[in-house]
Amino acid sequence: MNQPEKPFWEHKTLAEMSPQEWESLCDGCARCCLYRLEDEDTRSIHFTNVHCRLLDTDSGRCTDYPNRSKRVPDCVTITLKELQDPYWLPSSCAYRLLAEGRNLPPWHPLISGDPESVVTAGLRVCDRTICEDEADDLESHLVDWLE
Repeated sequence: MNQPEKPFWEHKTLAEMSPQEWESLCDGCARCCLYRLEDEDTRSIHFTNVHCRLLDTDSGRCTDYPNRSKRVPDCVTITLKELQDPYWLPSSCAYRLLAEGRNLPPWHPLISGDPESVVTAGLRVCDRTICEDEADDLESHLVDWLE
């Protein structure tokens, strides 16, 4: 009797994933679209409630994903190299979880089968943020409701 095949993220490494599989890891929480500050001495990451101007707050996705790095020079494209030390990504990020050898959480859309499960779980941040165009200095927008 054949056993059902495991989901791709359970039997492939990040390096073995197809571009479509890689992209499907993003759950649309929009946490990586938030500006954050780093304490360079401790590498502590401090999130703000300020999001990139390209974020579509209805979908939790980038409005110009193919050109994001050109339009927003600070936008970091998640690559295998970046995932060698993913401390700066949110702890719930699928890329970080898999890079650290951990499992996807039950609310992740690849597990739940529901693209809105990240919203139901209360993890999409879009309803608690402001656009970078509305923010003054980032230090006055630090939040403690992440991580």
